[in-house]
Amino acid sequence: MKEPISREAEGLKNVFDSAFAGISQVRKSFKPQLMPREVGTITGIATGIAKVSGLPGVGFEELVQFQGDVLGIAFNVDADEIGVVLLGEYWRLHTGDEVQRTGRVMDVAVGEGLLGRVIDPLGRPLDGNGPMAASERLPIERPAPPIMDRAPVTVPLQSGLKVIDALIPIGRGQRELILGDRQTGKTTIAIDTILNQRDHNVLCVYCAIGQRASAVAKAVATLREKGAMEYTVLVVTEGNDPPGLTYIAPYAATSIAEHFMEAGRDVLIVYDDLTHHARAYRELSLLLRRPPGREAFPGDIFYIHSRLLERATHLREELGGGSLTALPIIETEAQNISAYIPTNLISITDGQIYLSPSLFELGVLPAVDVGKSVSRVGGKAQRAAFRAVAGDLKLAYAQFEELETFARFGARLDQDTRKIIEHGRQIRACLKQPEFAPVAVPAQIAVLLALTVELFDEVALDRMTDAEQAVRQAAAEIPSEVCKRLETAEQLSDEDRATIIAIARKSLEGFQPETESEAQPEVTLS
Repeated sequence: MKEPISREAEGLKNVFDSAFAGISQVRKSFKPQLMPREVGTITGIATGIAKVSGLPGVGFEELVQFQGDVLGIAFNVDADEIGVVLLGEYWRLHTGDEVQRTGRVMDVAVGEGLLGRVIDPLGRPLDGNGPMAASERLPIERPAPPIMDRAPVTVPLQSGLKVIDALIPIGRGQRELILGDRQTGKTTIAIDTILNQRDHNVLCVYCAIGQRASAVAKAVATLREKGAMEYTVLVVTEGNDPPGLTYIAPYAATSIAEHFMEAGRDVLIVYDDLTHHARAYRELSLLLRRPPGREAFPGDIFYIHSRLLERATHLREELGGGSLTALPIIETEAQNISAYIPTNLISITDGQIYLSPSLFELGVLPAVDVGKSVSRVGGKAQRAAFRAVAGDLKLAYAQFEELETFARFGARLDQDTRKIIEHGRQIRACLKQPEFAPVAVPAQIAVLLALTVELFDEVALDRMTDAEQAVRQAAAEIPSEVCKRLETAEQLSDEDRATIIAIARKSLEGFQPETESEAQPEVTLS
């Protein structure tokens, strides 16, 4: 009985001997190394910022880490201390707490795994759908592509809104500002444009900057309901988030969009809105004792927006041919588009879409003021079918808006003037469009051509909505080969024009007044 026990003991002894021999060998080969580490302390803390001393080697915009995994960005680098913009729950921090350098700048996760997700600027998911599968990380602050890497804007970005696609066209790679007073439909235009990209192979990034939680929830619900989340990334900061998060949000969203652009994809990014971004930067700058300038904004407020929007471009074919189209949104006060931030952004962007409160109150939606809106690039990329009708339409609409002002004073008008005003009212009625209902290109062309040749002029104003709807439905009868030419042809041929007009005229037969039937033979004979 003793022999098996002794063999077992001998085996255990051998195991322990070999284990201790291995440990001894590892201990002899181990050479402890001293790793120098810079550790600073908080000397002062305020809303969203902290003053830190004891980090002499820290660089500008370097990421530093506080206790509780709160991150911050070194913003003011002075001789004695640094000013840090905090990116987390700063109310847990206290004077005297330790601060460590990370040796890297702020970056964000990018990749296909972000599509359909709602995240914050730090890349943390907000939608409760678990962790994200990110392929890599990119710095949020990246240099804009050099001029020689850029290509002209040649492809249109269809918004699905008749008034924009016809009169204020947007091209892929353009920066088009959307501005207007609060509650005039700025976000609705951006959401409509995102919804219209469903079958156009365009990825979208929607950046909500300091928005109300209810407004963000509504936007997410709309995108999810319309099936747009599958090609959209939402980067969100709410009104109660630290100002540092609000400040970095558009830069993080742009890096996410740039990853897709550099892969050869077409991307649309919406900044909603840069007014909150400018105010967050003003708040941080004043807390960090930077000198205030006009309207208390710091002197470099122009630079923070220009370096953001210059990243939107169309790359050359050798670099993949991707594009990044930017739709920044700005809120004006009392229709003052000559204020500091609006004028800054008007000078940076390639055009603006101005939304008028007076048109909004009249029920003209979208409330686009065509006279104050312009696209400095998109006209070059506009489809030939739109160009064939846009010039006459914009001129007729501009004349109507000027004459309408005089007509309000009760002046006696001649027959030609009354005709221009009546035609202008038909144009305004046709350009109305409900929210979240983008219109396809063939249907838009049919409506706009019918307007140009004055087919709607005999329709009563109270029936214009039904008449316009009838023309849009009839556009489904346009032959497929004609629809293809509308997308690709260099100019609208007379045959295609006649085909579309004939279909539109037939759809409007039921909307003509009864007296029209008596006068019809004379028109056909002439």
